[in-house]
Amino acid sequence: MLKLLLIAVGGGLGTLARYGVTGFAQRLSESHFPLGTLMVNLTGCLLIGGLSAFFAGGVGVREEYRWAITVGFLGGFTTFAAFGFETFALFENRHGGLAVANLVISNLGGLIAVWAGYRLVGLLRVAGAA
Repeated sequence: MLKLLLIAVGGGLGTLARYGVTGFAQRLSESHFPLGTLMVNLTGCLLIGGLSAFFAGGVGVREEYRWAITVGFLGGFTTFAAFGFETFALFENRHGGLAVANLVISNLGGLIAVWAGYRLVGLLRVAGAA
């Protein structure tokens, strides 16, 4: 039960951190480029990589706190970090084909899913208005 509570608290804090970093970075940019999201994604990847190495080094951090930081905080901050780490782990463990598949399916599939969801709601909206 403690682990779930810590994950929830970490997730809330990560979400607030994402909101703050995204807003701050976007205010620095004078373009339409999503600089805030890029900053969050790259920072999250840097953090999950560093924390994974830190935790693997035999540091005495209890499991529920590791989950609160990685799944909770970083999950709330950006799920892109988990995607980056999992893809890295596939490459690191000599599963290059699976890593490439994860890259292609996640990115291309994600864009297709956004397009499909957007179009589906548009069609439902038109059908509902008729």
